[in-house]
Amino acid sequence: MKKLLFQIDTDPIPATFDTVVAYDGGADHVTALGGISPANVGAIVDGAIFTRAPKEKKFTAIFVGGSNMAAGEQLLKAVKKKFFSNFRVSVMLDSNGANTTAAAGVACLVKSAGGSLAGKRAVILAGTGPVGQRAAVMLSREGASVAITSRTIENARKACDHIQASFGIEVEPIAAPELDDRARACEGAHVVFATGAASALLLRESDWKANSTIQYMADANATPPLGIEGVDMMDRGADREGRACWGAIGFGSLKLAVHRACIAQLFEAADQVLDAEEIYARAKAMA
Repeated sequence: MKKLLFQIDTDPIPATFDTVVAYDGGADHVTALGGISPANVGAIVDGAIFTRAPKEKKFTAIFVGGSNMAAGEQLLKAVKKKFFSNFRVSVMLDSNGANTTAAAGVACLVKSAGGSLAGKRAVILAGTGPVGQRAAVMLSREGASVAITSRTIENARKACDHIQASFGIEVEPIAAPELDDRARACEGAHVVFATGAASALLLRESDWKANSTIQYMADANATPPLGIEGVDMMDRGADREGRACWGAIGFGSLKLAVHRACIAQLFEAADQVLDAEEIYARAKAMA
């Protein structure tokens, strides 16, 4: 029985990255469809759930992707709404690579901390995007108190409200438009995770070196200048002035491995939904 993956993308053109990883993860055939929304996904799901016998449904799966996590979340809800009884297949959400990226980054930070971040304060710089929001959830569930920064308090609060509504987790919003503001936001922090746009400097090297509480840092940006000055994109838990540091390429290998492993997992049973929590559990086991 062939392992069939339907890659439904909220963007007009499906991401080739996701297609390649799907094949590397064990799919025998990938059907990549772009411009998918809750309004037009129904027939796709029907075709996936009504065509194979119950014991064979595990060989069909759905991957939800695209550059917009909010749109991906709505698409996932629409897909799940079509399921009933044993008429369902496994589905994974990884819009913008947010779940796998955040999972890998946080798993590596936890590994550096010896397996626990309980009682730590974590600050996610430029954390209102999908990677930052997902990382906030994962760090909070590791027992850390979490804050996210944004250029405006309105954007920060909007992201925190979304996290509260979606995951029941309270995250502190901080307005930090300038470098000095972000340095102050990190005062008292033990963990700093930069998840901003490419080539955006978020924290100066002199500022984190002057901060006596920071122990662990990760930067999701691989395009110079990096988000955290003084961290190298290849860092894999590197010791820099007594801080364990992870660069985007350093934890990126785990991100890819987790993505592949989750694709393989989809074909193990027909009743799985792989979202932030499930993907993070896989990353933590593989870190």
